Amino acid sequence: MQHSSSTKYKTPTLFSQIIFASRWLQLPIYLGLIVVQGIYAYKFMKSLWELITNLQELDSNAIMLSVLNLIDVVMIANLLVMVIVGGYEIFVSKLHTEGHPDEPEWLSHVNASVLKVKLSMSIISISSIHMLQTFVNAANMPEKTMMWQLLLHLGFLVSAIAMAYTDKILYSTSHKNH
Repeated sequence: MQHSSSTKYKTPTLFSQIIFASRWLQLPIYLGLIVVQGIYAYKFMKSLWELITNLQELDSNAIMLSVLNLIDVVMIANLLVMVIVGGYEIFVSKLHTEGHPDEPEWLSHVNASVLKVKLSMSIISISSIHMLQTFVNAANMPEKTMMWQLLLHLGFLVSAIAMAYTDKILYSTSHKNH
């Protein structure tokens, strides 16, 4: 039996619906990340309380390490927000926040590429905070640990540059063809 080249084949409706609906399997994952965000909020408040109550006994290096730890927790929480909100918006369903006064600026133009760049920059920022903590506490850190942290940080930087370059190539190629 021959079919003309103009005959189009359609995927069975039920099969298409199942595949399309499968994106909702990510919902429990995003809800779990919201729980993790609550854990980080608790960790932040606990660390802040410890800093306040022990302030008299801490030297400037210990205070700086505590502050860097608090910043680290905030940056990880920000990363979680980007993954939860951006991932849900891209892969599961629209959030319908258009015109809401609290809508994050980046959400109006979020796509997988934008999210990837934002996540890369967040990871590099978090790694930078860890590098600062290591530098402040260098006297108490094994040299090998510091070397591996630096190499890991450099790996994050190289990966981010490679992803940005790849996106640039893909973006310029896709616009040349249209």
